[in-house]
Amino acid sequence: MSKCKMQAEVLRQTQLTEDIFDLWIKAPQIAEEAKAGQFVSLYTKDGAHLLPRPISICETDRETGSLRLVYRIAGYGTGEFSGYRPGDFVEAMGPLGNGFPLKNKKAMLIGGGIGIPPMLELAKELDGEKEIVAGYRDVLFLTEDLEAQGRLTVATEDGSAGTRGNVLDAIREKDIQAEVIYACGPTPMLRAVKAYAAEKGIECWLSLEERMACGVGACLACVCKSKEVDSHSHVHNKRVCKDGPVFEAGEVEL
Repeated sequence: MSKCKMQAEVLRQTQLTEDIFDLWIKAPQIAEEAKAGQFVSLYTKDGAHLLPRPISICETDRETGSLRLVYRIAGYGTGEFSGYRPGDFVEAMGPLGNGFPLKNKKAMLIGGGIGIPPMLELAKELDGEKEIVAGYRDVLFLTEDLEAQGRLTVATEDGSAGTRGNVLDAIREKDIQAEVIYACGPTPMLRAVKAYAAEKGIECWLSLEERMACGVGACLACVCKSKEVDSHSHVHNKRVCKDGPVFEAGEVEL
């Protein structure tokens, strides 16, 4: 799959929560190729910050050639992006990484925090029955979009909405069943989901959240432990940006 580096026009941006923003950019060549679970790298305008910021693709609109990126402000780069307005341009590279394999089985899509946005495009691309489980700290976002794509179950740490607790508390409380699990979120959540899938004998695919640098597998800044020896570094590592970010759960050690 080819990746493209281009000047993408900002179409619109809205603020979803105190630190989460919803950005649409026009990037036809990237949108044409993008699959659920992949990401793009956005470059800042400050020459002192050369490395791009990886952001998961939340939604793809091939008809208009646009991409939806829902991200959390985590530092300088994402802080800059949050100030973009329609008509601004941002340098974007993508689509990067591998996406989720689309299985024709009853699916459970599990997102935690900023791992929730990529579940939207995945839900759109999957046929068949879908259970979507979203875990929030407190403030909800993207719930209406997700409800339009499948049955949504919500968990919140403070109990302000849905099940009080984490995604697995909600899954057990609602007795949600599936033949394949897709998950994206913080490592403790993924570790728990992997154990749950193994316990239940369910096929499971995980999208790992790592701080990436180059985004193309050259710098080894985002390695994770793996069962297999990596052909590039010859150790038990995989590069999240290039080998992932999506892995079959048994491939990686969390």
